[in-house]
Amino acid sequence: MTKAGTNAGNLNPLFHPAAHYASPEDVLNDPELSAPEKRIILSSWASDMFAVESFPALREVPGMSHAIRLAEILAALRRLDGEDDDPPPGGVPMRRRRPWAAALRRSA
Repeated sequence: MTKAGTNAGNLNPLFHPAAHYASPEDVLNDPELSAPEKRIILSSWASDMFAVESFPALREVPGMSHAIRLAEILAALRRLDGEDDDPPPGGVPMRRRRPWAAALRRSA
């Protein structure tokens, strides 16, 4: 019977990324990971599965000593896609259609 090592040096970064990386920036800066591997790690950290119940903008990833802001993870994913800029604040304003407004235009 063999003993499996449990220290961070023996764990595969893809299967236990929290043991190797302290931040999304660390994942991006690892030259040994391919872009798809980085995306897998960052996407898993962004998962709602790790959302802090009382503060959903934070993620508590098992194995990490601190919570990570979702905004940092999403920014790292955008950088991976070559989009360095943050998205514009807010969304596109939507105009609600008023069903009676079309009838008024037709009668005028």
